Amino acid sequence: MSVLDLARPEIRAMQPYSSARMEASGGEVLLNANESAWAPMGDHNLGCNRYPEPQPAALVDALAARYGVRCEQLLVGRGSDEAIDLLVRAFCRAGRDAILIQPPTFGMYAVCARVQDAGIVEVPLAAGFSLDADAVLAAVSPAVKLVFICTPNNPTGQPVPRAEVERLAQALAGRALLVVDEAYVEFADQGSVADLIDRYDNLAVLRTLSKAWALAGVRIGSLLANAEVIALLRRIMAPYPLPLPSVDAALLALSGWGQANARAQVEVVRAERRRMQATLPALPGVRAVLPSQANFLAVRFDDAGAAYRRLLAAGIVVRDVRRYPNLGDALRITIGTPAENDRVLAVLQETTP
Repeated sequence: MSVLDLARPEIRAMQPYSSARMEASGGEVLLNANESAWAPMGDHNLGCNRYPEPQPAALVDALAARYGVRCEQLLVGRGSDEAIDLLVRAFCRAGRDAILIQPPTFGMYAVCARVQDAGIVEVPLAAGFSLDADAVLAAVSPAVKLVFICTPNNPTGQPVPRAEVERLAQALAGRALLVVDEAYVEFADQGSVADLIDRYDNLAVLRTLSKAWALAGVRIGSLLANAEVIALLRRIMAPYPLPLPSVDAALLALSGWGQANARAQVEVVRAERRRMQATLPALPGVRAVLPSQANFLAVRFDDAGAAYRRLLAAGIVVRDVRRYPNLGDALRITIGTPAENDRVLAVLQETTP
């Protein structure tokens, strides 16, 4: 059985849009795409008057080398959000198919499913916000085409052990595509599971340059998967998803200097995370700090609303996650610079008048 048998038959059969840049390459006089012949002001030789490559070869090469996959196993797009949306549209028939998630988790999985009118099967995380693989497998029906796992999980920060990911991939073979979201993996002790893609054709991995690589505003994310899955998603992807300035910024970040800079910043975040984990529990009103392998901490408070307002009054914006299941007393605090973290601790140290 091919993993594509899980996808929508009408997507497999469709004729994709063929852009001018895809149909012809090379040449010196480009008159096939109705572009302007003049570069805009301030272009700095980027060539922004021309449409970019649908999948820029230099960027694909750099990302594939970084993630340890072959170029045909990688799709790059506008953040991992685009990959999530493409997966749901390609594999879930409206009103018939479904995704499976483990709340509390990243909200875009459910948003994309609702936009597609796909069902959402929820298997809540177990005690300590750990994944219950047995419960997940028991909940997988023929309608479930995608199973999303976020590791380390957002907003709680716990990783899913590699052995559990592999167990799920094996058990879901021929039944569903397992999508492992590794947006925060650079901050974790446990590495990526991308090396398992060659072993399990129903495994896909989401990666992003928004977190550890400090490029949230550039919007570059990747899907790593079986080459057939990548080819299928390219059929329904926008013809020119990546702006040239974003590609340029990503290539700089992935250069030797850029990688060294990212590693240094990740080490600062990990050290500051340890410091915040050790310091926060002793502060007034802090009930608990959840273990985290990401670049944030979920913190339980006696009065999370009051803590949020105090921080906001001091000019500090954190994420109110009280709407998430089993986090009704929690705020999610991103690990900032040492100075920013000092400000958070100072505000929370102050007792309420």
